[in-house]
Amino acid sequence: MGIAMSRSVYIVRCLFALALAAGTASAVRAQSQEAQKTIDQYIKASGGSKALSRAKTVSLQGTIATANGTFGTFTLDSKLPNRYYSELILSDKHVIEAYNGKSAWHDDGSGSPSTFTGDESLKLQAAALIANSHLLNLKKNKITISLIGHALINGKDAVEIEVTSSSGVKRQLFFDSQSHLLARESGELGGTAEELTYSDYRAEGGIQLPHKLTLRRGSDTYDVNLTQTAVNSVIGERVFDLPVKSQVHLPDLKALFKEIDENQKAVDKIKEDYAGTRVEETTELESDGRVKKHEVNEFTFFYFDGEEVSTLVKKDGKSLTDSEAKKEADNTQKRLEVLEKQKAKKDAKEEKAKEQGKDPQSDKQDPGIETFLRTSQFVNPRRERFRGQDVLVFDFEGNPEFKPGNLVEKIVQKLAGVVWIDEKAHDVARLEAYFVSDAKIAGGLLANLQKGTGFVYEQAYLNNEVWLPTYAEAHVGARVLLVKGFRVNAVVRYSDYKKYHVETTSAVGVPKGQDASPQHPTESKPQP
Repeated sequence: MGIAMSRSVYIVRCLFALALAAGTASAVRAQSQEAQKTIDQYIKASGGSKALSRAKTVSLQGTIATANGTFGTFTLDSKLPNRYYSELILSDKHVIEAYNGKSAWHDDGSGSPSTFTGDESLKLQAAALIANSHLLNLKKNKITISLIGHALINGKDAVEIEVTSSSGVKRQLFFDSQSHLLARESGELGGTAEELTYSDYRAEGGIQLPHKLTLRRGSDTYDVNLTQTAVNSVIGERVFDLPVKSQVHLPDLKALFKEIDENQKAVDKIKEDYAGTRVEETTELESDGRVKKHEVNEFTFFYFDGEEVSTLVKKDGKSLTDSEAKKEADNTQKRLEVLEKQKAKKDAKEEKAKEQGKDPQSDKQDPGIETFLRTSQFVNPRRERFRGQDVLVFDFEGNPEFKPGNLVEKIVQKLAGVVWIDEKAHDVARLEAYFVSDAKIAGGLLANLQKGTGFVYEQAYLNNEVWLPTYAEAHVGARVLLVKGFRVNAVVRYSDYKKYHVETTSAVGVPKGQDASPQHPTESKPQP
């Protein structure tokens, strides 16, 4: 009897849990539909999808009068596909924040514009994407929306929608419940909370544009009277680029990249003296932006022939069991054996090429320096400080006049971004890049890396002798083998570097004093 009652209670609880889950899912769908309805109403009220899709550029220019009697100017320009320029100039304040499709930058009036990195860069990119999309084709632009609720804007009811970019950046949009036009948007730019409140809408170029706005940055508030509003006016690319006066003469890139490439061979050898810890945080997303799966894995690793040889040691903060640890150690040993064989083949092939008087790198399939030189063009060179080092920074994008001859060239030509180079150390300190269009492999049959897929890679100069990775980030949208696509955000952090002896005790090059899992190597010199 007791067992029967227990089973009955268990079944009731399961049914209740299922009903609750179904109700929650139903509520999520209802909120999603309500959010989409709000966006659809906004699109219609703004002039319709056809008119908005024809808006290649939008320019808002106005004057500012502050309570203390000072005057200034305000400019907000956007241009397809993802250009963005915001400028606030007052007697005591000068703020420019822009994204030129390759790098995000700002100027605080000091005369030394600098390039944004990390969250600041992603937030500016998200603002550019949202502004230029006009909230059309949300799925194509990898933008997700969710209903937050209602709020009062200037005494009127408004619907609040949270908009999320593919990189996870969120901005709040408020739509007037009666006119359905955008009443306010808020987010963060340049590390400062920013809020724009719009009013006095009028038709310009077939779409509704505000003619008054209130700008709130941090604790400061500015009333802006928009004196010029225009749709599809000519806005040159130079508007979004760093000021010419801040740019420098670009060195001979072929010579510079050749030095970096040659230096990398020496760096790969030095890297074999090091081992460290790598933590990977991976988030798989549903099509509507909800988290489907989240994992945090920790590895120990060392280097062999320029490659990371890793061993998993923790899953979601928990150490592996003895059997799992043994399996990982065996996998690492197998990986080493494969790398050793690959190295032997590569060395033999290079030796044969040298004997025949050929360039050993001529048939290299990796996207090396020469590939970037052939397929890309480099602009906006400037010198900045990065992590305490003097670096050369420049943007790159695909050269439209280059005709790619193989898959690697086709993929690299679709990349745009910005790179930080330490000229003295002859290495890349940071690289940001993203795909400006879909990159199809085998015509999309094998894989399709979707537009907007991007990555970040950063290194640090350790022990005054070698650059080693410290951080990597990727936002991937892809479709594999024509099956359902997926979206993944990944963050990788490197730490706990230690220097070790590199004498080997086996044919596969395991560092002396450690097994296939580099958890107990013979320490020579720790990271300072």
